[in-house]
Amino acid sequence: MDFVKEYERIMAEQVEIALATCIDGAPNVRIVNFCCQDCSQGIIYFSTFGDNQKVAEFVKNTAVAFTTIPHEGNAHVRVKHGRVKKSSRTIYDLSAEFIKKVPDYAITIEQVGEHLVLYEIEFHEADVTVDLENIGSILL
Repeated sequence: MDFVKEYERIMAEQVEIALATCIDGAPNVRIVNFCCQDCSQGIIYFSTFGDNQKVAEFVKNTAVAFTTIPHEGNAHVRVKHGRVKKSSRTIYDLSAEFIKKVPDYAITIEQVGEHLVLYEIEFHEADVTVDLENIGSILL
């Protein structure tokens, strides 16, 4: 099985991740929309308001983990060792990618885009689960 090809397919099709942080031994998970321009580069993007709890957590600990959320079947990508940082790009720079994945995001960008901060997660390894029998890891 070509796990790189499956990774690219899953990352293109799925729109949400469960993003995990940990501060002072207390884990925290939330669901966010994501996009990537070239997922083979090992960078995904998400936006958030700059004054919320997850942003405060990123300042204290840049280590994150995530898994994509399948809405059909079991196929998903899981990353255990990611690093999050504020992106040098803006939500407007990636608006086409976000809207392609989540068409209603156009309304969000139009209404509150100036308040959204773009973050990126960089990672170099991912676990790819296609189904219960096909699970592998890839390096990016």
